[in-house]
Amino acid sequence: MLLHPTAIISKKAKIGLKVEVGPYSIIGDNVIIGDNCKIHSHVVVDGNTTVGKNCQIFKGAAVGGIPQDLKYKGEKSYLEIGEDNIIREFCTLNMGSLEGSKTIIGQSNLFMAYCHVGHDCLIGNNCVIANSAAIAGHVVIEDRAVVGGIVAIHQFVRVGKLSIIGGCSKVVQDIPPYSTCDGHPAEVYGLNLVGLRRQNIPRESIKALDHNFNILFNKGLSLKHALEEVSKETNSTAEVTYLIDFIKKTERGISRSCRKE
Repeated sequence: MLLHPTAIISKKAKIGLKVEVGPYSIIGDNVIIGDNCKIHSHVVVDGNTTVGKNCQIFKGAAVGGIPQDLKYKGEKSYLEIGEDNIIREFCTLNMGSLEGSKTIIGQSNLFMAYCHVGHDCLIGNNCVIANSAAIAGHVVIEDRAVVGGIVAIHQFVRVGKLSIIGGCSKVVQDIPPYSTCDGHPAEVYGLNLVGLRRQNIPRESIKALDHNFNILFNKGLSLKHALEEVSKETNSTAEVTYLIDFIKKTERGISRSCRKE
C-alpha cells in the first residue's frame, strides 16, 4: 500500500493490496477498498461503502455519503461499487435511503467530473456519465448507456441499454433501449446506430429494430396501439423482444418521438 501521511484512514476500514491513498483523503470506518485502487487527493469515502478492485477515484469526490432525502433518519444502507470504475473530480455517490437498501454501481463505468448519483440507484456496466449529469434517486441505468453532460434524470426513471441521451436534456420518462434521445423533455430521435454497430449487433437485428422503432415512435400511435401493432410483426429478434419488454414494464411512461408521420 502507498498511503500518504496526511490521509486519514480508519483502523476499521478494510484496505486491499496495492492501494494508493493520496494527500488529505479520508476513509471511513465501514469502508472496504479492493485491490489496486487509487484514491487521489482530498477524496472522502465514507458510509457502508464497498469499492471493487482497480477503481480510481479522483480529487474532491465524495463517495458513500448519506442520501439527500428528507425522509432518511439514519437507517443502515449501502453503496456498492464494482470493479474497474473511474470516478472523476468532485463526483458525489450516495448510499441507499431505506434500511438495508443499496445504491449499486456495476463495472467499468466512467463518471466524469461533478456527476451526482442519488440514493437507491442501479447503474449497469460500461456506462458513460458525462460531466455534471444529475441522476436522482431510484434511477436505473442499463449497460452501455451514455448520459450526456448536464443531463437531469428524474427519480424512478429507467434508461435502457445502449441508449444515448444528448447533453442538457431533461429526462422525466423512461428512455428506450438502443435509442438516441434529446430535448426538454427528452424525446426519441432514432436508433443509436453507432452504439449498435460498435457492439457488433447483426445487420438484420438493426434493420428489425429500425422497423419497429418507426411503428412505436414515429407513427403517432398511442403506446397501447403501437405495442399491439408490433406484436403482429414477424421479424422479431432478441433486441426487438428486449425493447418491447422494456416498454411494457414502464411505470413513468416512455419518452416518445419528436417526429411524426
